[in-house]
Amino acid sequence: MTARAATDRKVTDRAPSDWRGATALVTGASSGIGRAVALRLAGLGLRVALVARRADRLADVVAEIQAAGGQALALPCDVRDLDALARAFQAAQAAFGPVQVLLNNAGFARQAPLLSGDPGLWRAMLEVNVLALAAGTRLAVEQMQAAGRGHIFHLSSMSAHRVPPGSSGMYAATKHAVKALTEVHRQELHEAGLPIRVTALSPGYVKTEFVHTLFQCDDAAAEAVYAGIQSLDPDDVADALIYALQAPPEAQVHDILLRPRRQQS
Repeated sequence: MTARAATDRKVTDRAPSDWRGATALVTGASSGIGRAVALRLAGLGLRVALVARRADRLADVVAEIQAAGGQALALPCDVRDLDALARAFQAAQAAFGPVQVLLNNAGFARQAPLLSGDPGLWRAMLEVNVLALAAGTRLAVEQMQAAGRGHIFHLSSMSAHRVPPGSSGMYAATKHAVKALTEVHRQELHEAGLPIRVTALSPGYVKTEFVHTLFQCDDAAAEAVYAGIQSLDPDDVADALIYALQAPPEAQVHDILLRPRRQQS
């Protein structure tokens, strides 16, 4: 672009995307990053459908959003049940209109080494972190086409970009898969000519319930782990998502890597 062309460009061409009134669906919304994002989206005026297994925790998030004047709907669901996931998308559309923003946040890690771990845990990580993400994305795209726009977010990890020693190897493998799926989704959406963006969020240490699940430990043990490392807050990840969401319509933020300043790798 020439200097003159840049100068002549209308300011409105770079206006941020406005998603007020749109429907968002967030998986893994009962706590941590999913909860933080749901609250932020509702605060921006989106109507938010919340998906997670723990119905009581979802009800708490819905109540918090509604108390602040927002609109939210709890859709208890295990994302590994793809039929139940499809019903959740249908319920979101029936209540609020077609999904235009999707956060594939549901995911977990367990200690299950490749040479000695439980293959059942491998399967569960693959089903939640990869297969449910792909299935949910396809369901969302169907609704986004009807809406005429959309933005898909995959909650990835720094483990998609390196394999930390001593980590859960299958978890890292699932997040490397998410990295590949993000690019495949971008390519397929581009080839189909659809006005739908896709972004991967790849955080490092974030203080959530991740450690509880990884090590199958209680609150005290998890606090001891987090006391020894610098961690991000879920709101830091929500900030990154909102940045990408509000980027001008022609700008696609493909992958955001964010880690605590003192995290080495």
